[in-house]
Amino acid sequence: MTHDHAGRIARLRARLTEGPADTMLITDLINVRYLCGFTGSNGALLVLPDAAVLLTDGRYLEQAAGETTEVEVMDGRDGVTAGLRLADRRGADAVVIEAEAVNLAQFARMEPVGPTLVPESGIVEQLRRHKDAGELALLRRACQIIDDAIRALMPQIRPGLTEREIALTLDRTVCELGGDAPAFETIVASGPNSAIPHHSPTLREVRAGDLLKIDAGALVDGYHSDTTRTFVVGAEPTAGQLDLHAAVAAAAAAARATVAPGTTGREADDAARAELTRAGLGDRYPHGLGHGVGLRIHEAPMLGAVSTDTIESADVLTIEPGAYVPGFGGVRIEDTFAVTDAGSESLTTLARDLIRLA
Repeated sequence: MTHDHAGRIARLRARLTEGPADTMLITDLINVRYLCGFTGSNGALLVLPDAAVLLTDGRYLEQAAGETTEVEVMDGRDGVTAGLRLADRRGADAVVIEAEAVNLAQFARMEPVGPTLVPESGIVEQLRRHKDAGELALLRRACQIIDDAIRALMPQIRPGLTEREIALTLDRTVCELGGDAPAFETIVASGPNSAIPHHSPTLREVRAGDLLKIDAGALVDGYHSDTTRTFVVGAEPTAGQLDLHAAVAAAAAAARATVAPGTTGREADDAARAELTRAGLGDRYPHGLGHGVGLRIHEAPMLGAVSTDTIESADVLTIEPGAYVPGFGGVRIEDTFAVTDAGSESLTTLARDLIRLA
């Protein structure tokens, strides 16, 4: 997949003209990848008004030359100081740095170098929010792979399998279907463990009548998918399980109806939370409604009770309300959506019913 790195760097330069400095040193490796395509583990990108320079060490010089086309590649093991020295030599009086990506030790090395440091937050992250056609194609493919992997897994699930066995089977299937890797540690939570929102798979054996929550994704060329479904294994769902699932399904539907440009993350969360509160489960919904998805599994915008973000066209985000009852079990339903001018499109397509397996 070819990305418009020149266009991304141009948009960054335009954004920098609005601030106190027209030069920026990018050290967050995800942001470096977004802007120039470099995927190594050591690199810093210096964006000047008339040039862009990637600094990396000798392990990655050949790789960087093959992955990038719009930047100069230079040898610079300590990119944070090498980048600032280069900015100084090229006449920059001030350099924007990424506040969240620079630790105290790096900052101590950077301060004496020369240019004035201007810490800023979220500049490249805001550019990354708006997915272009190529990014959307990769996200759509990642969603298709995890959907197909879960569909392939469903007939194999039966009482007696451990959570870990189920997770490993799903992870292997993701790769067999063309994913580069799982998008994150796969969550398989059975029985009482399903009441733990981010449970790590254990050697617990799934039992007949268990709720089984699976939260998983696929990674495709750096882009993530994310979906969650809850099942019942080896028995018909009980009335309590059906009621819990119905409440979460109503919350998810209410939230989905709000997803459009202009809706705030808090408003979307409020819609889901109101449904769960109406069902007497407001205190069993301990997390936010969702998050953006892209080169990171969690990125802007954030949807939740304290969110200050507003949904915009070309965002890709999740809707994932849940309710968790200790000792009984939990339900979460999650889908990934592409936001359009008119509303949204679900990129994940699994049925949202409470399905019996085995």
